[in-house]
Amino acid sequence: MKVAIVVFDGVQALDVAGPLDVFAEANTFLPEHQRYEVTLVGREAGTVTCSNGMQLAVSFGYADRDIQWDLLLVAGGPQLPDAQPSNEFLTWLQNQARSASRFGSVCNGAFVLAHAGLLDGKEVTTHWSDANRLSNEFPQANVQPDRIFVRDGRLFTSAGVTAGIDLCLALVAEDWGHELAVRVAKRLVVYIQREGGQSQYSPYIGAGKDEDPILHKVYRYVSEHITETLSIEELASAASVSRRTLSRVFAKHAKMTPSVFVEQVRVDTARKLLEDTDAPLKTVAFNCGFHNATHMRTTFSRRLNVTPKQYRMRFRGEASAQQ
Repeated sequence: MKVAIVVFDGVQALDVAGPLDVFAEANTFLPEHQRYEVTLVGREAGTVTCSNGMQLAVSFGYADRDIQWDLLLVAGGPQLPDAQPSNEFLTWLQNQARSASRFGSVCNGAFVLAHAGLLDGKEVTTHWSDANRLSNEFPQANVQPDRIFVRDGRLFTSAGVTAGIDLCLALVAEDWGHELAVRVAKRLVVYIQREGGQSQYSPYIGAGKDEDPILHKVYRYVSEHITETLSIEELASAASVSRRTLSRVFAKHAKMTPSVFVEQVRVDTARKLLEDTDAPLKTVAFNCGFHNATHMRTTFSRRLNVTPKQYRMRFRGEASAQQ
C-alpha cells in the first residue's frame, strides 16, 4: 500500500514520527507484498525543518512524480493555520484525494485540506486549540473539537500531535484487523483506543475564559461556589451585567451558554480531583456540585465518553479506581 505523508517546513515532528512508527511496526507483522510503503512528500525534494529543529529527508516534491497514493495524510505544525498553500498544490491535493482509497490529516493539517475544499460538508476534528479557528474560517466543515479522530467516508482527521498514532492504529485495524493493531499498540506502549476526548487532556477546552473580563469574573465565581446550584441570574449578578449581556458575551467568546460553561467547570474540577485524590466518587460529585455520583457519571459519559471510574483508572491506575 502506497502511503504519502505530506510535510512542510515547520511541521510537528510527532505528526510525522507517530504515523511512521505505527506503519513501520505493522510492517514487522506483515508479509513483504502487503507492507505499507511510506514516503514523505513536500513542496520539493530535499529537507524540511520541523518545529523542534529536527530535519526530515523528503524523497520528492508533490509535482515530481505521477504517483497515485492509496493513503494520503497531511501532517500539521504550529504555523500551519496561517499558511496559504499554492493553487498548484491544492489542485494536486484535490486530484489525489479524489482517487485515493483514503485521505486525511494529522493535527492542524486539516487546514490544508480545508483550503482545498476537502472538508466541506464533512465531520472533522483537529488540535483542540485550533478547533474554533477551523470552524470559523471554514464554516462548511462540521468541526468536532473533542474527538481524538473522526472518519467521514474516505476522510480521516485526527486531533493534536499524538492523536495521529490513534488515527493510524485505526487504519491498521481496518486493513488487517483489531488483533494486529493491538500488537502494534503494545509494541509502541500506547492504548489501542484512548477513552474520552481531547478535553480530558486540555482543561477548559474552548471556554475562552481569558478572552473577556466578564467570562473571567464568572469563571472565578463558579470556581468559588462550585458546590452550589448556580442560576444564570446569579452569574449575571456576580459579573455585574444583565442576563442578556451575559448570554451575548458567552455566545461570542465562549461559543456556549452559561449553563454549559458551569457544567464544564464542574467536570474539569472533578477531573482534577479524580486525578489527584483518592476521594470516593460520591465525595467528588458533592464537592463539584453534581446532584450525586450518578449525575456525575451521566455527565462524564455524555461530555467525555468515559465514566469517572474509567477516567481515574486511566490517570491514576486501577488500584485507586477499585471503590
